[in-house]
This record gives sequence, C-alpha cells and structure tokens, in this order.
Amino acid sequence: MNKAESDRLAAALEEMGLVPVGSVQDADIVILNTCVVRQSAEDKATGMLGMLKSWRRQSPRRFLALTGCLVGPSNGALSERFGHVDVFARPGEYEEIASEIGRRVGSSTRANGHDNLPLKPPVATYVPITRGCDLMCAYCVIPYRRGRQVSRPVDEVVAEVETLVLRGARQVTLLGQTVDLYGHDLPGKPDLADLLRAVNAVSGLRRIRFLTSHPKHMTERIIRAIADSDKVCEHINLPVQSGSDQVLERMRRGYTSADYMRLVQTVRATIPGVALSTDVIVGFPGETEGQFIDTVRLLEELRFDKVHVAAYSPRPGTIAQRTMANDVPQEEKERRRRMVEDLEERTATEINRGLLGKRVEVLVEGRHKGMWQGRTRTDKLVFFPFERDEDLAGSIVGVQIERASPWSLKGSTRQPSSVRA
Repeated sequence: MNKAESDRLAAALEEMGLVPVGSVQDADIVILNTCVVRQSAEDKATGMLGMLKSWRRQSPRRFLALTGCLVGPSNGALSERFGHVDVFARPGEYEEIASEIGRRVGSSTRANGHDNLPLKPPVATYVPITRGCDLMCAYCVIPYRRGRQVSRPVDEVVAEVETLVLRGARQVTLLGQTVDLYGHDLPGKPDLADLLRAVNAVSGLRRIRFLTSHPKHMTERIIRAIADSDKVCEHINLPVQSGSDQVLERMRRGYTSADYMRLVQTVRATIPGVALSTDVIVGFPGETEGQFIDTVRLLEELRFDKVHVAAYSPRPGTIAQRTMANDVPQEEKERRRRMVEDLEERTATEINRGLLGKRVEVLVEGRHKGMWQGRTRTDKLVFFPFERDEDLAGSIVGVQIERASPWSLKGSTRQPSSVRA
C-alpha cells in the first residue's frame, strides 16, 4: 500500500517539474512514507527522521514531509518530537504536501492519489482498491491510523487499470487491508469477485493478484471467481496468524484453526495448483509453548509455499497493548520465530525442488545483477540469463528450471518461447 501511495505522490511531484535524485544530500525535498505495523518498522522510520534533522537544517529551502501510518489523527506529540518536519500527512492524504511543495516551486498539480498515476509504471504495479479497515484485530494499529474502510467504485478501479496498462503495466496487484471485504460499503454492494471479473476483461493486462485476504471473509464466490478468471494468478496470501484457537480468540480473528483448515481445503480443491502463503505472529500475549506448537503443527500439515513470521510487538493504542500483558520474553519470541523460519525454509525447499526440470511461465519484470528476473503465476521468483539481445521486460517467457532454493528458482529459456504482451 505504501509503495502504491509513494508512486502516486512521486507522479504528482514530477507533474510539477520536479525530478528524483539518487541521494538525500542532493535533494531539496524529502518525503518519508512510514510503516508502523511492527516496532522494528517504526524504529526504522524514527531513526531516519533523526538522521534527516541535520539535513533539514542545512538550508531553509529544504522541505521535509512525513506521511504513512506513523501519522495519526492528532500529531501534537510527533510535532513536538520532530520539529524539523514541515508537513505531517495521514496515509494516502498528501494533498497538503503537494500543495505546499507547489507553493514553494510555483507550480501545482491535482493532489489526488487516484489521479496521479505513474507515467512509466513498472511491469508489475499496485492498485489500491480500498483504504482503511473496519476490523479490530487486537494486535493491529491500521484501523487507528488509516480509519474505516472506504472502497473505490468498480468502474474507477477498471479505468485506472486500463490507464496503467496503456502506459506499460502488464500485472496489477489489487490492494486492500482486508481485500475480501471490498465493496460492502458501496451502492449495490459489489464484491471482490465482481471486481476481479471486471479487471480480468481489461485488454492488454496479463496477470492479476490481490492482497491481503482474511480467512473469515474469503467466500466461495470469491474463490470461484479466482478459478474462473484466466488472468487471476493461482496464488493467495491467507494470513492464519496462529494455530491455537485460544490465541486466535484473544487476537479477535473470528475463526478457529479448524475453520481455517477447511477454507484451505476448499481453495485447493477449487483452484488446481494454487500456491498459498500465510502470516504468523509468535509470542502474542499469553501464548504458551503448547499453543505455539499448535501453530507449528498447522504449518507442518498445510505446507505453505511461503510463511511470513513476526515476533509480536505491542502497538500503541491497540486492544492488545491496552488490555494484555506483553508476557512472552523477547528471547522466547525470537526462538519461536527462528523455529518457524527453519520449518518454512525446509518446506519451501521441498516444494521448489518439485519444479526442477519443469518449464514455467515467467512474467519478466526487469534485470537484476546481469540476469532477467520475474515471477511465475504462483509467485515464485525466477532468474534466467540473457540469451538474446532483446528487451524481455513485460513478456511472458517459458523458463526451464535448473536450480531451486527456498526463496528463488534459476533456469534458462533454451528455446524461443517469449510472448510479447
């Protein structure tokens, strides 16, 4: 979400005639877009703000703005702590930033994130379809920073995708804090299935992804739309967070581990070859060793293609921070995190080795360290060497897999197999 918002803000600034530079010291304007979903992310943001203090004071012409989830409805404490920041803007609401920059440079732009689309979007780009969240998971700060959910109309999203495709995008990832709840606040209540089918009809678009799903709200209608829409990739991120029913209840997730496992069975039965990734929090308040082992057993049984694991960190103002003791020692949280990571590495290695010798379709996104890189429909990262003097970015290429690691695949084209987008 932050990447999509940063791209749109950058497009607004470029419309004013500004150009990006390679380093902070060369910049006249710095805008820091922040994430606070975990303490480590917040620490990184505040550390950068501290480093920018001397940069800002070197010249009165310099301008520093802060946006993203570090900025809440009231910024008195932030303003007092970071007095060198010129403008504070809530996530996605950067009209004041663009207006102040425009005043300083004698230019103007439409400071609406949905109007300011990149002129040269990447091959794989992001399209926000909702902002905010109506759920109140005990650990999550997002509803407090981004507010209630607001969905964008289907025709507006489709028009944006059409524009991005005309400008060079070949894949879009539809973004929402709880993407499965898309549309419940719109007239007529269209759902994610309706949106997927509408975007699937966009000419020139090759692939569609979406993030992030909630197990309680992924309906069979949405699952069927994924299976029936040829451009929607067979990859779903479905955060489980814990395998313990007691922990899930304290997290306010609204489902049990049995509910989750039935959903996974339905997804795998309906979408052949689907790849599943998930998110896990270890060390949530009150999590016992036995409850943690419940999570490990669930991961062992379901065998995800990727597991994103984080040690719990209390977020100010959340239900967990206000009402629960952060009683799992940090060293124990780290032990549990490493245990999940080790399990994931073994599982991902076994799954990826199953692709050795097989030919996969890769949407080429660009070059990396002398090789082409891209992803399969199941979101596997693939690298392959240059074998022709041809720009393959935006093409779908058949790649024979020759090496597999937990995190990526390597192969070669060996025979002409690119299809221009």
